[in-house]
Amino acid sequence: MQVNSEGVSASRVFLPADQSHPNLLHFFITQFPHIEVKEWEDRFAQGLVLNDEGEALKASGAYLPNTHLIYFRRLAREPEIPFEEEILFQDEHILVADKPHFLPVTPSGLYLHQTLLNRLKKKTGIQTLSPIHRIDRDTAGLVIFSIKPEERGPYQNLFRDREVKKMYEAIAPYSEDLAKKLPMTYQSRIEESEHFLQMQEVAGESNTDTLIEIIEVKEPWAKYKLTPGSGKKHQLRCHLNALGIPIKDDQIYPELTPYQEYDIDITRPLQLLAKEISFLDPVTGNTRSFISKMALEF
Repeated sequence: MQVNSEGVSASRVFLPADQSHPNLLHFFITQFPHIEVKEWEDRFAQGLVLNDEGEALKASGAYLPNTHLIYFRRLAREPEIPFEEEILFQDEHILVADKPHFLPVTPSGLYLHQTLLNRLKKKTGIQTLSPIHRIDRDTAGLVIFSIKPEERGPYQNLFRDREVKKMYEAIAPYSEDLAKKLPMTYQSRIEESEHFLQMQEVAGESNTDTLIEIIEVKEPWAKYKLTPGSGKKHQLRCHLNALGIPIKDDQIYPELTPYQEYDIDITRPLQLLAKEISFLDPVTGNTRSFISKMALEF
């Protein structure tokens, strides 16, 4: 299929037999009323609506019941992330990438082309790539993708069953009192707060645990080694904040700063790095171990 999709996955829509439309544009406008008419006109004009044979269709094209059409999402404007990812490992089963700060793993919101997934699809030509786990847009480091759809489940189950060992590094304030207690496994119950971007600690049975160790001290900062036993959203950021040592340049903890849509301050990346990951491969039976080449600004 030849289309200016730049590695972006297509969506499919079925044309029901119990409907009638004067043309394809009318169908899409009716089917997706939350999307502006001008947006669909532009997608047709740019060849982003196709039939199953990969042929670009016109807005005035005939409505053919019981067929499928393919369409691509389009963004009028998208933030540019001026940092490059690196492929650290690739075989027939998985691909391991080093993700830079600020780059989302998958498309969402304002991000479509400027995502790790679609950059890698474009770079490798492998349209079946799928992340088997996620890290925050603000976090840098290792992300693993499955290549074959039929193997995605067994790899994802590794994370569900906590059979993956992950180690992060973080730069945060040095606390002499806390240092005396390290290494320690910090446990708490965290849930979503009234603001969807922030997690918060609440009373109740613990649902998260993080082993915290100090790697190096350069007052007033220290480099910490974080080994999460669980995988809750923002767990590491929430735990260090709760201990009074929020991660350097965190824009969410302890205070949520205004969301930066387009004018992102790339001079202050969150000092959190997914540094190491290891697991027993459920497909090959081999022990897999990977280390990020990236380093935090210490």
